[in-house]
Amino acid sequence: MTVLRTARFGFFKSSPHINPLWGRTSTPAVFEIALCAISLILCPASCLIPWATIELYDGSVGKFLVSLGDNDGVYTIFNWVQTSLPSVLDSMRLYGIWVIFQATLFVALPGATVYGETTPAGNRLRYKINGLLSWFLTIGVYILGGLCSWWDADIVVKQWSGLMVAANAYGIVLTILAYVKAHVSPSHSSDRKFSDSLFHDIFAGIELNPRIGHFDLKLFNVGRVGMTAWTIVNLSLAASQYQHFGYVCNGMIVVNILQNIYILDFFYHEEWYTRTIDIAHDHFGFYLAWGGAVFIPSMYTIQAQYLAHYPANLSRATALIILLVGVSGYWMFRASNHQRTVARRTSGNCVIWGKKPVVITAHYTTSNGAKHTNLLLCSGFWGIVRHFNYIADLILTFAMCASCGTQNVLPYAYFIYMTVLLIHRSSRDEDRCSKKYGKDWDLYKAQVPYALIPGIY
Repeated sequence: MTVLRTARFGFFKSSPHINPLWGRTSTPAVFEIALCAISLILCPASCLIPWATIELYDGSVGKFLVSLGDNDGVYTIFNWVQTSLPSVLDSMRLYGIWVIFQATLFVALPGATVYGETTPAGNRLRYKINGLLSWFLTIGVYILGGLCSWWDADIVVKQWSGLMVAANAYGIVLTILAYVKAHVSPSHSSDRKFSDSLFHDIFAGIELNPRIGHFDLKLFNVGRVGMTAWTIVNLSLAASQYQHFGYVCNGMIVVNILQNIYILDFFYHEEWYTRTIDIAHDHFGFYLAWGGAVFIPSMYTIQAQYLAHYPANLSRATALIILLVGVSGYWMFRASNHQRTVARRTSGNCVIWGKKPVVITAHYTTSNGAKHTNLLLCSGFWGIVRHFNYIADLILTFAMCASCGTQNVLPYAYFIYMTVLLIHRSSRDEDRCSKKYGKDWDLYKAQVPYALIPGIY
């Protein structure tokens, strides 16, 4: 039976999600709705907080917080925002060129055709994978433009405040368009989720994989607008450090190496990314629209932002140790995902850590009634905890932050954020997999009892 219901605080009517055993099916708690509403209001200004802390308060979070309780401090921040803004129209134009350039590469470049995970409604979507070529071309154009004096190598830093305004505008407009499109012209109506809360639906999203024709908004916005910008922002910050100090410190070099290894891995394994939680399970709303446009290039680059102003001249031994820790974290991240991929591709007929792996064949049903199976690996890294790749991710993240030294806590904001995010994500994974696989997930938990931290959690 289909029952129409009106979203609380909203104007559109929506149908309940078609598969009650898999996905968001009930109205979220009041606290969760309130958190979504607060995030929608406060997040657009959040990207300026680290920048103001670095520019005005020596990178000290404590000094920034103290200033908020002082009228003069608030005035100083307000005056700084006004005076630091370049021509917003110029920044809007520059950001528009950036998005159009990335969209052109997304559409025009050749790439292999791959298929994502089966959705709750039984859809399996096709993707063209050309992110690696797009990433290299973008970096090449950026470097060529700097060498040929088409623009300054630190152009992003010089236009930072204006670009953040433009990125916020883009992210908010994209969020609104995604919300309206989900009601008026959904790409796959049976893969939508409604929560009966306007704030929650705008923040978390309704459509799973919104598309305009074959143009996938989620993959484009997270990968091309967000992840590619991460590299360009970091390079611009390194150039800015060189402009001001006449050298690039080894902390900045380590940060760029580790973060670009991570970004390169993302694009090299773009096919794998189409099967991760971002693409296969998270719906497209403010979280991914604004997050890809603003949060990734502004918050994931905090280490480089900090170092551009306060170079960390680490000893060679310290820099090397941090680099090795980060590379080890990356290796474990990649090796663990490779183990799972190989086990599933070979149906468990492979060797992991010198012996045949232990696997559980999990069953699930999509909303069209089709029955499917998936392999849950209980060996290798995945025999230690159920979400080992998150541990490896955190090791790499900590090394990125440690490259900034220990003078201020601000560069570690990324590690703190990732820790909270991955703990929350592991909890979401557990809930989703329990609903999806049922008793088979209980068998998996019995085989691998810890979710994230061996012996503890």
